[in-house]
Amino acid sequence: MSLHPQIQALIGRMKELGIVPVQSLSAEAARQQYIAMVNARPSEPAEVGSFEKRMLPGADGDVRTNIYKPAGHGETGLPLLVYFHGGGHVIGNPDTHDAVGRNLCAGAQCVVVSVDYRKGPEHKFPAAVQDAYAVTRWCAENAEKLAIDPAKIAVAGDSAGGNLAAVVSLMARDQGGPKLVLQVLVYPVADYNCSSPSYARYATGYGVLEAQTMLWFQRHYLNNPEEADHWMASPLKAASHANLPPALVMTAQYDVLHDEGVAYAEALKAAGNAVEHQEYAGMIHGFFTMTPIVDAAGVAQQAAVQALRRAFG
Repeated sequence: MSLHPQIQALIGRMKELGIVPVQSLSAEAARQQYIAMVNARPSEPAEVGSFEKRMLPGADGDVRTNIYKPAGHGETGLPLLVYFHGGGHVIGNPDTHDAVGRNLCAGAQCVVVSVDYRKGPEHKFPAAVQDAYAVTRWCAENAEKLAIDPAKIAVAGDSAGGNLAAVVSLMARDQGGPKLVLQVLVYPVADYNCSSPSYARYATGYGVLEAQTMLWFQRHYLNNPEEADHWMASPLKAASHANLPPALVMTAQYDVLHDEGVAYAEALKAAGNAVEHQEYAGMIHGFFTMTPIVDAAGVAQQAAVQALRRAFG
């Protein structure tokens, strides 16, 4: 199908607001533009039982997290979702993804820890990966402090966050845990070489993520282009995808990351993992966070909620 009418209207609105290509900005200016875009959208997040900002141990010092707990449940033994926000490993933070955190918390009836991992260019690869894994592992090893069930931990993320969720799943397999019950990968960055065919198909004209935007992210995140072949930057490059947690992989039709997301789902499936791949027709990169103005965002978030509820049992 063609671009969904809601997406067409959204792209038109971004032009009216004077949103400029990320790759034309400094990292700090890109961060401020992204925050302004998020703040300009209407938001109707679900109610949660409690919310706090808390510093948790990262790989090299504490990192900020947003912690959401659902209403109406006991004080202990809740499932946990560790969430990694998108933004090319350069922009975004847990606050730009606050509505997602609240919606997944309330919908899946789980604690959500949304991680403000270190970002480039100030902190280059693999700082973000190290923080993502360190926080996930700390949560599992300190379950009582979070009142969570260490046997019911999932990871999720969108875009760069999907990349981190995939890499954390690989690291947990190879480094002695924690055992994860699900990975939710929303249009993940699976190959930082930025060269799959969808880069040419959707290079420009499909929202804020253009082919050149991804190359800008690559330059700001990686120390050099050769690091794109390292599996911790590009999980598609992992030597083995066997024995990984069940996966829900979501892709958007009109997205430069489309083909690598499909390829990652296929790689997981070929290695014998349980994989559900959902394609969202007419959608662009970033749609998942666009509730309530894009109906498919609500559908996708509800699909994530249902997958989490099944995984948590």
